[in-house]
Amino acid sequence: MRYAKCIIIPDDDGLHPVDKRVADHPDIARDLLHNVNLLADDTIVTLYQLSGDRVALEAILEESPMVHQYQLSGSGDAIHAYMHVEAHDRLVGLLSMLREFEFIFDTPLEFTRRGGLRVTMIGDVGSFQKAVPDVPDGIRLKLLKTGSYEPDTDRLYSQLTDRQQEILQTAVDMGYYSVPRQVTHEDIGSELGCTGGTVGGHLRKIESKILTQIVP
Repeated sequence: MRYAKCIIIPDDDGLHPVDKRVADHPDIARDLLHNVNLLADDTIVTLYQLSGDRVALEAILEESPMVHQYQLSGSGDAIHAYMHVEAHDRLVGLLSMLREFEFIFDTPLEFTRRGGLRVTMIGDVGSFQKAVPDVPDGIRLKLLKTGSYEPDTDRLYSQLTDRQQEILQTAVDMGYYSVPRQVTHEDIGSELGCTGGTVGGHLRKIESKILTQIVP
């Protein structure tokens, strides 16, 4: 079984008008896409993980005529959003293409800082090469790597946002998790150009996310 890891890169119009409105809001961050399904009527259901202003997100979803229904849940900064949205040619075309070539996603999918979507597609890598010319206009696929698929490999790490991965990698490289500990939050913050408090907050979220999934 093989996989192809790539980034889906839409142009300035985004993948879907609702997603575009959420992405453009300065107080909302799209972190992960836990699921996305194309239904028989070409409408789409998604499960997002976001952070930021829940009230602003709810206002966007309430006002959009393309949202059939939605549900929000979560606590603290994390917001989980189930959305059932109207068909849109670009996203329908992308999902239809992936279905035609019999790919499945290894979830969650991760949003990048520049608005792309990092995905791991499982299936026939040869089919991936054949599928690239069928990608809808306005979308690019950037291939990162291919290989043999092993379930759960990098799964926990992939659930972290780009910023969380950067902070965790820097903390490990600088010896934060060495025994004895070699650096402080402030040292890591100086390396990354942020405050020690910001580093500490991110590391606590990272540790909470990972440890709660390890402990039975």
